[in-house]
Amino acid sequence: MNLMKICQISTVHPLNDNRVFHKECRTLVRAGHNVTLIITHDRNEKLEGINIVALKKRKNRLSRMVLGTFEALCYALKEKADVYHFHDPELIPAGILLKLAGKKVVYDVHENTSQQILNKEWLGGIFTRRMASCFAGFAEGLSKIFFDVIIAARPDIAEHWNCSKVRVVINAAALETIDKAPEIEISKPRAVVIYAGGLTYIRGIKQLIEAMEIIGDKAQLWLIGKWEDEKFKAECEKLPGFKHVKSLGYMIVGQVYSYMKKSDIAVVTFLPVPNHLTTLPNKPFEYMACCLPVIMSDFEYWKKIFGENVLYANPKSSEQIAKQIEKLLNDKSLRQILGQKGRKLVEEKYSWEAESKKLFEIYNSLAKL
Repeated sequence: MNLMKICQISTVHPLNDNRVFHKECRTLVRAGHNVTLIITHDRNEKLEGINIVALKKRKNRLSRMVLGTFEALCYALKEKADVYHFHDPELIPAGILLKLAGKKVVYDVHENTSQQILNKEWLGGIFTRRMASCFAGFAEGLSKIFFDVIIAARPDIAEHWNCSKVRVVINAAALETIDKAPEIEISKPRAVVIYAGGLTYIRGIKQLIEAMEIIGDKAQLWLIGKWEDEKFKAECEKLPGFKHVKSLGYMIVGQVYSYMKKSDIAVVTFLPVPNHLTTLPNKPFEYMACCLPVIMSDFEYWKKIFGENVLYANPKSSEQIAKQIEKLLNDKSLRQILGQKGRKLVEEKYSWEAESKKLFEIYNSLAKL
């Protein structure tokens, strides 16, 4: 492999982001590359061999998108890297300027942005969101022209972009990291259902809590992640089923895996909004790597990917979700079978250890340009 100086950039993601830091940057450093990560942080430092260049934390989105992007671009130009690899759509203008300066540029696309924008109510009414979605589509068109490689985090993103420059590197489970996660001592008086991720309305959190009301004292729901906002959190806390919920807050990656290993059942019951129907989240793979039986939304796309390795429920129906949870609670053998099948699926097809080889192939191709 040709070793290079690589500069990864994000104005949106936190320092300990699973894909950016724990998977891509750490993997590239272990392979011998010189890696700098420009990201929001409180100081410059070196972590696990990665040179961290700290961006200021901005007060609001507009400040981050304008001033944060300019700051990131200035730092990036100082690096004089062989490859610039950025992760956020708001950095597309910076990426274009880097390309015009003669640099090799990679855009890592985590979401189907033009579709995702349609669900962002903070942008305003549907007309405003459609206009923003059209603008995102225009930016994607420029990306196809200017950038050397576009990495898609999911197959549906690659299909949406429909470009010869696109390469798919999914957010598969990092088996080495998961297997090294330590055991934890925590009180567990009853069976545990776990959900780890964003605690938002469109991810079906309300329906999941309502399902726990039906389950009653048979199980407790552990929620790990950040709440969408205080209003939604308060709304959920008022639900009768919340007395069967333990909200554990946001955790770093390794810590989350320790709690997964302590659980009995995992859920990914996203609501059927456009950006979810063909998404491929990393959480099911992480649950499976922890040998957990998983209940997922009954999306046709997910059924094709996961087949008989998981159980399915209508994510809008708390009754169906509760029925599948009870099915697993009442059948220890089924829990074990699904847990073993899921682990095997990850080992054979959806591990980061396998996906990282695709990342190396991308960088080898860039070295030859």
